[in-house]
Amino acid sequence: MSSTDDRAPELGFVHVYEPGTGDWTLLLLHGTGGDEHDLVDLGRQLAPAAALLSPRGQVLENGMPRYFRRLAVGRLDIPDLLARTDELAQFVTSAAAAYGRDPRRVVALGLSNGANIAVSLLLRHPGLLRGAALLRPMLPYEPEREPDLRGTDVLIDAGERDPYSSREQSERLAELLGAAGAEVTAHREPGAGHGLTQNDLRQTAGWIAGLLEGQEA
Repeated sequence: MSSTDDRAPELGFVHVYEPGTGDWTLLLLHGTGGDEHDLVDLGRQLAPAAALLSPRGQVLENGMPRYFRRLAVGRLDIPDLLARTDELAQFVTSAAAAYGRDPRRVVALGLSNGANIAVSLLLRHPGLLRGAALLRPMLPYEPEREPDLRGTDVLIDAGERDPYSSREQSERLAELLGAAGAEVTAHREPGAGHGLTQNDLRQTAGWIAGLLEGQEA
């Protein structure tokens, strides 16, 4: 399949788009220091028939792309995060229209910083994503109002020894999303830190396959 780098101002983000043979679109959200190419091969492995939409974060931290600013490790710039979340939500909506994709069948695959902005998309723009696989996420903030996430599936894939997200944080994230109506699957990888293991990838592959294949018409 061909991939396209698109810098069209009406879409707003430098990104890669790869067409798919199925109805689903996988939104790929890289970690700090990644770019729009980082998760494309993984996305294709996890969802062979899906279209892939992979935007590059627009904030630079010491030359490394991110999706939003932070003041220090573990200290997020919340006003910037909220504004960047809204920009990303607009990009997803515009890209779905531009590429002729079903906006009801967008699933995010976010890693670290990308997982955190995916959480913010769920909290701030419920209904934008049909599902989200959150790899090593944290809860970036407590929402002012509980979102309505009924009909949304979420995977939380945490590392037992992740120095950036404690057990309490990932459990609070699962609790909050579940209370909002999301169908939450939580996995904690024994002995793992912030990096992913092969078992993490197997867990994620099975979850994505179950969601996409289970929802096919």
